[in-house]
Amino acid sequence: MLQKYAVIMVATLALAGCAVPPKEDNDPFRIGNIPESVAALAAPDQDLTTARLRPEDNCYWYAHSGPVETTLVPLRSPGGNPICAVRQS
Repeated sequence: MLQKYAVIMVATLALAGCAVPPKEDNDPFRIGNIPESVAALAAPDQDLTTARLRPEDNCYWYAHSGPVETTLVPLRSPGGNPICAVRQS
């Protein structure tokens, strides 16, 4: 009986290795998923690992960790302008 369960366990593990790997996630709204062109536009000292595109305004925002709380603030260029994506009609 124990051998039967061992065979089932080994077969299950072998089949799990045949699973389809997850495809590359191109979701623009996923945290940290920003294009290289946006990263190149961003001013220094902004946490790009927390940046994301917000659908409400189609601009990039990042989480700024202050001494008291963490707040979403617009991702800005060195000139201080917010970085936004062009809306497609």
